[in-house]
Amino acid sequence: MLPSFAFIFISQGVFMILFVLVFIFALYAQIRVSSAYSKNAQIPSRGHITGCEAAQAVMAHAGITDVEITETEGHLTDHYDPLNKRLVLSSENYRGTSLAALGVAAHEAGHAIQHKNGYAMLNFRMALVPATQLVSKVVPFIILASWFLVRGLTGIMLDVAIICYAVLSLFQLITLPVEFDASRRAKVQLVELGILDRDEMPGVSQTLDAAALTYVAAFIGALLNLLYLLSRRD
Repeated sequence: MLPSFAFIFISQGVFMILFVLVFIFALYAQIRVSSAYSKNAQIPSRGHITGCEAAQAVMAHAGITDVEITETEGHLTDHYDPLNKRLVLSSENYRGTSLAALGVAAHEAGHAIQHKNGYAMLNFRMALVPATQLVSKVVPFIILASWFLVRGLTGIMLDVAIICYAVLSLFQLITLPVEFDASRRAKVQLVELGILDRDEMPGVSQTLDAAALTYVAAFIGALLNLLYLLSRRD
């Protein structure tokens, strides 16, 4: 059994208020990402380099030759797969030449550089992936159970919920420096390699900074749920 956390208390009313505020913030983050991306996706880069070419240039400059760049369907489905050393770009960013496309592509290439350099936070996040995938499957059942149990989550069920949200909170926390660092690397490389001029960078920064807000919202949401569950233990 987990120890008592009687020193923590979040009433149902306070939790609901905080939950609504976090929900509004998360919604704002999603709207800002969509708005920033849509705006900068309409601004072509002067060099007319595609996202795929930008990612290749950034990785080549870092001495990375063993990462495959592939194209996938969907909107903003871009990601770096460290297990298979694959950089996946959505079609709009793989083929696109906009400021948004280059920013996203360079950001994902930034993750590849982190992987090559053994960036500690990325390695930590990779180590947490199996546990995070497991608890992500358990959480929906816990939420469902909390709706039908008269007294809510108690005993072992409450402990399991706390462990799940502790893992999710830790994963989201570690994700923050990983994503911020990848964006920082992207912005530096785009200018240093001459892919974009400095006066084009505000569009890239606007896109990547907006995306960062979604990770902040995810962490705050997971942490709020964890603190609430801890306050239920007496």
